[in-house]
Amino acid sequence: MNPTSAPAGRWTRFRDSYLLYSFKRDVIAQLSLVAFILLLGVAVLAPWLSPTDPYDLTTIDIMASELPPFWIAGSDEAYVLGTDAQGRDLLSTILYGARVSLIIGFGAVALQATLGVCFGLLAGYLGGRVDAFLMRLADIQLSFSTLMVAIVVGALVKAIFGGDTFGAYAVPLLVVIIGLAEWPQYARTVRASVLAEKAKEYVDAARVMGLSSRRIMFRHILPNTLSPIFVISTVQVANAIISEAALSFLGLGMPETQPSLGSLIKSGFDYLQSGSWWITLIPGAVLVMLVLVINLLGDWLRDVLNPRLYKG
Repeated sequence: MNPTSAPAGRWTRFRDSYLLYSFKRDVIAQLSLVAFILLLGVAVLAPWLSPTDPYDLTTIDIMASELPPFWIAGSDEAYVLGTDAQGRDLLSTILYGARVSLIIGFGAVALQATLGVCFGLLAGYLGGRVDAFLMRLADIQLSFSTLMVAIVVGALVKAIFGGDTFGAYAVPLLVVIIGLAEWPQYARTVRASVLAEKAKEYVDAARVMGLSSRRIMFRHILPNTLSPIFVISTVQVANAIISEAALSFLGLGMPETQPSLGSLIKSGFDYLQSGSWWITLIPGAVLVMLVLVINLLGDWLRDVLNPRLYKG
């Protein structure tokens, strides 16, 4: 057998798939994907694309604070988008801030998906008391908002380890907070899919063959529940980024010394009335664009992966 035949076969199936066919016919999906790749690319390459390093105190000039963008009188050509109240280059802080927001968004969704998929598989496949316990646990979790979880965890961390500890480990703590607050979305969806799949003949055949429950769940049932997981993940990435921005704006997330899109919006909010609107509005526009393109891709993916909407 030619070792290149398998990759070639997969490429042929992808080229002829309805997924690619739909993508080629959807201009909004194409533009959203291009915009997302650009935003993701500049965020990943922030250390190389940024004019300055906002974490390097030697590059900060407090005398150059609140300088306007290049198209406004009184600007400095060294700062394309102006500076914030601390004298940091706003373009650099946005690039680094987008990077932090994306890390938190993807990290939180990875934790949500891991917990939700495992609990959903166990609840749907085993049923009985396991199902009842895990679904009641999900109901309890859903009764607490992300903000409430953040307040409790933040207060505990600051009380036990001190306020500086939360700032030093803000990124992993926010990943855990948002991840723990949102896993029931996955668990309920996966459970519903498992309940439908485990009644099919291929699952009965796997049981007759003596396969273990773990193998049946993860090797046979899970691949058939991936479509809704992909759709939820795109929406949840956007929700996680918004949650981080909201928590940072309320002072429960990233500190101002570690720029994220949320902390940048918060840092400039007090300067809106003084005329330095760009400190808040430009990072806010980047946040809106990032969340918008992710949601548009999620809507397109939901429509494509929903067989009821397939028209042939």
